[in-house]
Amino acid sequence: MKKDIKIKDLIIKYASIVCGVSMVAFAVAVFYTPNKIVSGGVSGISTILYHTLHISQGVSFFTINTLLLLISLKPLGKGFVFNTIWVSTLLSVLVEAFSYIPPLTDDIFLATVFGSILYGAGIGLTLINGASTGGTDVLARLVQKAFSHVKIGSLLLFVDLSVILSSLIVFKKINLSLYGIVALCICSFSINFLIRKLNISKLAFIITTRGEELAAYLIKKSPRGVTLINSKGGYTMKNNSVLLCALKEQETVVFQKRVLKVDPDAFIIFSESSQIIGNGFRVYK
Repeated sequence: MKKDIKIKDLIIKYASIVCGVSMVAFAVAVFYTPNKIVSGGVSGISTILYHTLHISQGVSFFTINTLLLLISLKPLGKGFVFNTIWVSTLLSVLVEAFSYIPPLTDDIFLATVFGSILYGAGIGLTLINGASTGGTDVLARLVQKAFSHVKIGSLLLFVDLSVILSSLIVFKKINLSLYGIVALCICSFSINFLIRKLNISKLAFIITTRGEELAAYLIKKSPRGVTLINSKGGYTMKNNSVLLCALKEQETVVFQKRVLKVDPDAFIIFSESSQIIGNGFRVYK
């Protein structure tokens, strides 16, 4: 049974990585590159190379990522590099494949908004599953090895802004650079929003006179544990119980039905938790 669960988890993990990489590739090929949107990173360098030297997006992605990974093989370790190779290779292939799809819009504002939301969500989906698409993430980690006191977020921001500045020099259009900065901000927001959303859980507080019976039933019927606390009602002064249970957001409806099935008079409070650490809960970073 446990083996089946592990296989299922692996399938979900790698399917999520492929989905995330596909979203990134689609955003770059269909929204960013056709509209000359440079939001930093390898995607920005790829867009500049495509419009100046006519190098295909897939080739530039693959070449830049390969060079960075070869340089980082020793300082960052084989584990990180080999884990990144297949993801960055898949990204290169998909970017090249999606480049044959006509642009969905030639409105630069719409391309910036929808492209960066899709790009950020794709990067976030990849990161939370322990994978990396390579690019400036690798470069930032290399620099951090030499200057450990510098935060990786600051390094990434510096690299991305440098690429955006390069687009201003190449394309000589301030509007494109400003849209690139907007895309970078929206992308960062999308990543943070996705990670925060996945970390959000619920805390259930159940006040009941049938504490032990209800606790036993919930433990039997759900994968979550229950903490039973003896209490006394401030108004009735009668002894009762408070059950505390941590849940995923999508589990609350079923959980509520189970509680009311045992005790229709139970008083249930659901509270939002920004992060829960412990058995059965994963912290996304």
